[in-house]
Amino acid sequence: MKRKLFKNYQYNFDKNEKKVLINFCKQATKQMVGNEQFRKDIISFNSIMDKLSTDQEEIKLTKDEKIRLVLQLKENSKFLKKKMDGSWFFVKWFYKSVYNQYASLLTNHFSE
Repeated sequence: MKRKLFKNYQYNFDKNEKKVLINFCKQATKQMVGNEQFRKDIISFNSIMDKLSTDQEEIKLTKDEKIRLVLQLKENSKFLKKKMDGSWFFVKWFYKSVYNQYASLLTNHFSE
């Protein structure tokens, strides 16, 4: 199998997906803000928020931004899945919409 030399990091997100990603990035930066180890992550998420806040239809991410975003989305969706599996109905209902949004983002835009 032949590998591609260049990957396309341009994405077309709809309005709702942009809102979900902006809120996700805000949440991630709030959690990482005090720790010096996550300085590069904070810079990447702030850059992603700035790009998503514009009115452009096509968003171009760097390779680093895409890798950090996908990694955090996957980790959060794994955590939510584990939280949903071992909980009662109300907690499952509460987390299910967020989990479905993250899963649809991963499958529609970031699956390889």
